[in-house]
Order: sequence, then structure tokens, then C-alpha cells
Amino acid sequence: MSQIRKPKLGQNFLVDDHARHAIADALGDLSQRTVIEIGPGHGAITDILALRAKRVIALELDRSLAAELTFRFREQPHVQIVETDVLKADLVALAADETVDVIGNLPYYITSDILLKLFAAATQGVLGRAVLMMQREVAERVSAPPGIRDYGLLSATTQMYAEVDNLFTLPPTAFNPPPDVYSTVLRLHFAPRFAELGVDAAGFDAFLKKCFAQKRKTLSNNLRFAGVVPETIASNWPPQIAPQARAEQLSLEDLAALYRALRIEG
Repeated sequence: MSQIRKPKLGQNFLVDDHARHAIADALGDLSQRTVIEIGPGHGAITDILALRAKRVIALELDRSLAAELTFRFREQPHVQIVETDVLKADLVALAADETVDVIGNLPYYITSDILLKLFAAATQGVLGRAVLMMQREVAERVSAPPGIRDYGLLSATTQMYAEVDNLFTLPPTAFNPPPDVYSTVLRLHFAPRFAELGVDAAGFDAFLKKCFAQKRKTLSNNLRFAGVVPETIASNWPPQIAPQARAEQLSLEDLAALYRALRIEG
């Protein structure tokens, strides 16, 4: 079957047989699980999921691809093809009171937006795990630990919502047409840490944005720029944090400690 690419959708179709099985394998046993697939394309991974999962919900924005998949899986009622934009989809409603898994090759230009969408669903307890493929450089930021150059707002935000495993990287030749970048597959185990760290989700998410607003500035300067009174910062600064520390040098535990101190101060 011809694989016609629509550039505006960022379509690069997975054609490596070993890779598609490795990606599906990363979700583990699916016999009693529902899987939401983001951007199934021509169904390279959907074919495998259909044989393994209790239920498959494939979200495809491209009308022609959605029609192709609907026809292919017409005799498999446990496979549902939904023509929709994942950013507009109601993941909680699709989960239908189950804890579901997610799999997908995320379009490079909306990777962060999709991750935020998943995090919002994770706070409602409907997501168990996800296996996601994305541009290698983005994956390196998502999975980076504190203290290295790649660690930033995306790293901290992701790691507040999930444990991240960097699984493997695929070359451009694994796709048709080949993209200009390498792609990395991550596995996320959703386990939001807000209660554990004693912070509220909305407030701490906003706080992280302020802390990482300008990467070259120190954490205290970013907070001052965000409107926090310098005296308040100084009087509530946790002793374990160096005065000139930058946000990317700190663990989530340290950032949560500072947030709690500033919240108490008001």
C-alpha cells in the first residue's frame, strides 16, 4: 500500500518491523488492558495491539487514514478507530472508568502539548503507563536528571507526573519517509508526586514555570522577576539550597521545599 505523507501533519510512518514489535512489547501484558494509540498512521503498531489488547482505541486525525483503518479492523469490534485530534479528545471519557495505557509516535511539533494533555489525565487516575516515541533531543530533555544541561521545565514537569525510562533510539531509516532527526522511545509510569511532596498540582506547576523562566538566571532572580519580594525569598530560603543555585541544579524535593516555604509565608 502506498504511504502518502501529509507534511502539515508531520507524518513519518514507522516501517521497521523489529521496532514496531519492540515498541508494543514495552507496554507489557495487554490481555486485560485497554490501550489508546495516538496517531496510528497505517496501523504498523495497531496490528500488533489488536492481537494483544483487550481493547484498542486508535486516535487518528487524518481522515483518509482513519477510513483505511476503520475498514481494516471492521471485523474486530474491540478495535475502535476515532477520527479526532488527540489534543481535543476527552481521554477520561474514552477510558470509560478504566485505567488505560497509551502508545504513540508523537508528532514532533506538538510533543509537549500532548505530554501536558496526558499529565492532566494522569491526575484523574485514568492512565497507567505510556510508551511514546518522540524526537531524540526532546526525549533527552524529558528524561534528563537534575544537574545536567538538558534538565529544564519539561524534565521537571514530566517527572512530577511520571517515572521515565529511556528505552531505545531509532534512526531515520526506520520511517518512511525518513525524518531529519533520530527518534527515541520512552516509557512513562504515571505516578503524580504532588501529594508525596506536599504541594498542590496547579500551584506547583505555575511555580516551576517561574523557576525555569530564564535558564541563565539564578533561581532567586527568576522568582524576583516573577514578583516574589526579595525579603520573602531570603527569609524562607531552605538551607540545603545554595544561594546562587539555578533551578536546573535542584531536585524536585528541593523545589517543593522552597515552594512550601514561600506558600506558608504567603
